This record gives sequence, structure tokens and C-alpha cells, in this order.
Amino acid sequence: MQKKGKKSLIPKRKLQVRKIYSETFKKQKVKDIEAGLIKVGELAKLYSMSPQTVYRWLYKYSVHLKKGSVQVVQMKSEEHKTRELLAQIKELEAALGRKQLTIDYLEKLISLASSELKVDLKKNFDTSLSNPTTKGIKKEDTK
Repeated sequence: MQKKGKKSLIPKRKLQVRKIYSETFKKQKVKDIEAGLIKVGELAKLYSMSPQTVYRWLYKYSVHLKKGSVQVVQMKSEEHKTRELLAQIKELEAALGRKQLTIDYLEKLISLASSELKVDLKKNFDTSLSNPTTKGIKKEDTK
């Protein structure tokens, strides 16, 4: 029991009222934020809500901001370097494609020649890497 004249040590809590905002209201506030009329923190404080709530609205209704999207900020020199590297990659991929076509053509040519001559040219003409120590030396010379 509490004595007269003494205040309770337990603070009184206010009952929080649950607020439900319409879709139109949310969309309008997102447009206001995108237009720069109000900031997220200001809106949250004005309507006594969490900034997280406002960010959820932004992720849901914003045209520009989507969850998981990443915006890369770089200097002009970095952008130029990136463009050059991408162009170089494209050029190298094209060269690789041309080389692969040449390899496919030559393999087909060997296959056709093998069937015409009735000799396994792949088996007779070994294209595997030779030992670097004996490169260019015939087997007869090593004996």
C-alpha cells in the first residue's frame, strides 16, 4: 500500500494508439520525400512514427528506391577507366570466340581427314604438351 503524500516510483505509461494510414496518404508522403519537400526523420517525428515505417513506405511505393538496389558513386576518372576495361573485356571475348571457331574448324578438319584417310590422325599426331626439358629433342637423340 502506498502512504499518503508519496508518489509512486512506477512511471505511468501512456496507452499507444495504433495508427493506420491510407495507401493514398503513404504514396503522397513518399512523393513529398522524393520531391525533397520533407525528410524521412521530419515525417517520422511529425506523425510520431518510426523512421523504419517511413522507409518501408519508400521501399514499397517509391519509383526510384527499391530494396536491394545499390547505387554506385564514382569519380569521372573511375567511370572512364571502367568504360575502357569493359571495352577491353568485350574485345577479348570476341577474340576468344574467334579462336574457338578456329579450333572447332581444325578439329572438324582433322576428323574428316581421319575418316577419308582411314587413319586416326589425332592418335598419330600427339598435340599434348611435351616435357619442357625434352622439348624439341627426338626420342632417338635421347638414347
